[in-house]
Amino acid sequence: MEDGVLKEGFLVKRGHIVHNWKARWFILRQNTLVYYKLEGGRRVTPPKGRIFLDGCTITCPCLEYENRPLLIKLKTQTSTEYFLEACSREERDAWAFEITGAIHAGQPGKVQQLHSLRNSFKLPPHISLHRIVDKMHDSSTGIRSSPNMEQGSTYKKTFLGSSLVDWLISNSFVASRLEAVTLASMLMEENFLRPVGVRSMGAIRSGDLAEQFLDDSTALYTFAESYKKKISPKEEINLSTVELSGMVVKQGYLAKQGHKRKNWKVRRFVLRKDPAFLHYYDPSKEENRPVGGFSLRGSLVSALEDNGVPTGVKGNVQGNLFKVITKDDTHYYIQASSKAERAEWIEAIKKLT
Repeated sequence: MEDGVLKEGFLVKRGHIVHNWKARWFILRQNTLVYYKLEGGRRVTPPKGRIFLDGCTITCPCLEYENRPLLIKLKTQTSTEYFLEACSREERDAWAFEITGAIHAGQPGKVQQLHSLRNSFKLPPHISLHRIVDKMHDSSTGIRSSPNMEQGSTYKKTFLGSSLVDWLISNSFVASRLEAVTLASMLMEENFLRPVGVRSMGAIRSGDLAEQFLDDSTALYTFAESYKKKISPKEEINLSTVELSGMVVKQGYLAKQGHKRKNWKVRRFVLRKDPAFLHYYDPSKEENRPVGGFSLRGSLVSALEDNGVPTGVKGNVQGNLFKVITKDDTHYYIQASSKAERAEWIEAIKKLT
């Protein structure tokens, strides 16, 4: 990394005037968060914009966009609001942590508190959120939704925070109520659950990373509407349910060269196993459906040398390239943000070919 750079990489940013979403390359330093456009596979200078962090407030998680659960919101001293979307919960939390540290650089006690919070808020690696949610929806042994009242208002199909904690413990997903609160917070952050009513929404707005979910008999929650959305017959034909059923092994923003126009665009890549597929999504779109993907069975993956532009690659690329050749001899040219990231992706893909 460059001198003074705390973190860098792709985030998807909401436009100020037209509220469209575009991938930008962000560089975080002690006082500023700078972002760049990407054209032809290369960062365009000068920067597209700059966010001064002095006096900024950060909101994470930010629930202002229903279909974008991985948002960070920054509000500057002049009340300008920036909405930034990461590719995963882990990446979002890493950005939020580093940005918060940069904002509070002059307050060592605050930074130490954040370190403690970050280290205590981790999802056990053996737990699959999708498996838990499937069990929660089970008609006989899952969570029972019912009408509940809070402050004079009745909310349909809700359940109590304390009831979910009890359920997670009784089904042996966790060993303690503290672990259950952590796990329920993860389910909410991943947009499987949604807070309902004043009590649970208030906990989200408090900004306490460790207590976003309330183990409380007055806090109401419901299943997020986006879970198990009905798929139209047309979508079922175009998108195989089987190939999207594998466990997610790795995900992140990478730049990909188009097959026809040979232009470079940032895509969110998701690597799955059992079955092994690599899908890519357009991060500027709200619908969470792949725009492309391929089976990794019989594929070849290799790094491309940085000295000179390899055959088949167009544009003034920055390096960190790798290539995937599928079983039917389709060539995909992909650019990582660093050599280390490229090596991680190649290793992860090789294990599944």
